[in-house]
Amino acid sequence: SVVRNALFCLETAANQQENHVYTKALLAYAFALAGNREKRKALLDSLEKEAVRKDGSVHWQRPGKEPEADLPYYRSRAPSAEVEMTAYVLLAHLTSQPAPAQEELSFASLIAKWISSQQNPNGGFSSTQ
Repeated sequence: SVVRNALFCLETAANQQENHVYTKALLAYAFALAGNREKRKALLDSLEKEAVRKDGSVHWQRPGKEPEADLPYYRSRAPSAEVEMTAYVLLAHLTSQPAPAQEELSFASLIAKWISSQQNPNGGFSSTQ
């Protein structure tokens, strides 16, 4: 009963027209865990339209973010919230029953490439999130 009510609350939130990209990422993962393939796919399709494709990788960023300066010899790392929401999208892609199709795994590898590029020299990230 509690889980059913919680899923109903999430479905209501997912049906809102103007969901933030971070909210969509969390919802996609929640529906993947709940086994709701239709909602998961709808959210992932919406997120794919907002994806940033750069240097052979894929990630998501906050709306209205200022473009980064392209400086030689310097690569800034993304804010922790962007790494986190991109990781949730990756989890939503990989948490699928039945197992993800080859096309989905190929897209997931582009996401993983971006996440790994955000690691600091010690192998960690800028935040513990």
